[in-house]
Amino acid sequence: MNFRNQAHKPRPKKNTLVIGRLKVIEAIQNGVQLEKIYLVSTVHGDTIDEVKRLALEYQVPINKVPVAKLNGFNISNHEGCVAVLSKVQYQDLQQVISFVFDKGEVPLFLLLDGITDVRNIGAIARTAYCSGVHALIIPDKGVGALNEDAVFTSAGALEQIAVCRVSSLVKAVEDLHLNGIKVYASEMKADKNVFDLPLFEPSAIVMGSEDKGIQPALSKACDERFKVPMMTDFESLNVSVATGMILYESIKQRLTTAASGS
Repeated sequence: MNFRNQAHKPRPKKNTLVIGRLKVIEAIQNGVQLEKIYLVSTVHGDTIDEVKRLALEYQVPINKVPVAKLNGFNISNHEGCVAVLSKVQYQDLQQVISFVFDKGEVPLFLLLDGITDVRNIGAIARTAYCSGVHALIIPDKGVGALNEDAVFTSAGALEQIAVCRVSSLVKAVEDLHLNGIKVYASEMKADKNVFDLPLFEPSAIVMGSEDKGIQPALSKACDERFKVPMMTDFESLNVSVATGMILYESIKQRLTTAASGS
């Protein structure tokens, strides 16, 4: 058993919560960034339907929970609906892509698939920001929360780098392709090495979880698969360490290209 994953998760602070159905609806309509919405699995009604509709439209994840979960937040009058304020400001992917091209820069994006450890996410964000990554692209479900722990581990980088939350990473790959950006999937058993990729060109890199890797449909949607070569037959690299190696290869290529004037 992995006891680390069984550890008690601290409840969110009251000042990070939006409590009650109408207040959650109002927050979304007013453009307040929400990390997630907790809904008691047994609640129903028109206002709950509106919460679900807005959550879908604005890509806010909904977690169905027992009422004991919300009661454990030590709050009253929650009406079976509580939202958690986001620590980061999510941005529209196409707007970020257009902004990068308008600045005359070569796009570099990083997609995170199934990475749930917030410390890994924070470390990845820190390296990504230092490496010139223009945005992290994350799914609205199946990824660790960008909470205080993630922001702390990132040394504040998560509050500096653009983060795009999307309903589908496969759809995000399609959008990247439409903008002339090649997408590369990091996989341990790939034939091509990271050094053989043209990362000085418009690029996006997909990193998967250490246990499951990248989901098959997402891997299939990518242009190529690659690996970080290892000198020993060890199980795998930590995902944040592997990401750092890949991104610094992109730095080397981009600096070399800039120095050569090509």
